[in-house]
Amino acid sequence: MIARLLLLSGVLLSLLGAAPASALDLKIATVAPDGSVWMRAMRQGADEIRECTGGRVNFKFYAGGVMGNDKSVLRKIRVGQLHGGAFTAGGLADVYPDLGLYSLPLQFRSLAEVDYVRSRLDPLLLQGLESAGFISFGFAEGGFALLMADVPVRSTTDMKSRKVWVPEGDTISYRGMETLGLSPVTLPLTDVMTGLQAGLINIIPASPIAAVAFQWYTRIKYVTDTPLSYLTALLAIDGRAFKRLNAADQAVVREVMGRIYQNLDHQNRLDDAAAAAAMRQQGVAFVTPEPAAVEHWRNVAANLARELRQEGTFTPQLFDRLQELLAEYRRAGN
Repeated sequence: MIARLLLLSGVLLSLLGAAPASALDLKIATVAPDGSVWMRAMRQGADEIRECTGGRVNFKFYAGGVMGNDKSVLRKIRVGQLHGGAFTAGGLADVYPDLGLYSLPLQFRSLAEVDYVRSRLDPLLLQGLESAGFISFGFAEGGFALLMADVPVRSTTDMKSRKVWVPEGDTISYRGMETLGLSPVTLPLTDVMTGLQAGLINIIPASPIAAVAFQWYTRIKYVTDTPLSYLTALLAIDGRAFKRLNAADQAVVREVMGRIYQNLDHQNRLDDAAAAAAMRQQGVAFVTPEPAAVEHWRNVAANLARELRQEGTFTPQLFDRLQELLAEYRRAGN
């Protein structure tokens, strides 16, 4: 009789869909607003992964910066409170500095250059990040950062008396602004709107898609229409947590999130162009900088990049490969 009851209990539990004993909830934090395209895409991927793994792999997202800035998220990952985050590439600079190669100031002049370089360097950077302890699934384009301000900026002189925002932890941009003779103001991403409202900052480097998503565009009037730096974002999961999944479940996560981020990469480019058009419709003026100013900025950026290589900020082979690819593309007359 007891044996029959135990058997019946087991059958009932299976019919009720009892959670797998090996289920793992991956806790992921991001500053991306809940309800944004990025969050909808990641939640879609999470739902597919849960279904494909029979509930063994679940994602729990903390959106809108509720877990703090990138440094706070990394600290919580190290102590096991979180398992990963959706970061800007700069947010992982302390973990793997080579992720900052794409965002070197004024390296890229067009999206065509970006595509040429990324098709060759993306796999190497993702492999390097994995060696540094984090699993990722591809880069999602964030667009070109453009200078956005309350006054038109066509030259360095136009920025002299203004307060320029630099993301917290972005030492490269900070040095670049200092080299131009400016006084940058460091703030975490989550404090940019407050900084604009309070007058702590007057100029921000941001892509249109970010400016619209975070509503920063409501506090600026002008955009300097020349690429300042190329922005990317990525989902990074602590390798220790990822290794707790069995091999089959790891493959599912890689396949699904890889596809999600490939789609995001493509869609973000379209959305960035749409965001720029929306800003124009809202009365934001796009201005063209003086050619001499652009040439000066590029020279300063090139000198800074060489200094960073000499200081060992980046892996020399990867830095040199980036420069070779850009030169190769430009020599072809593109």
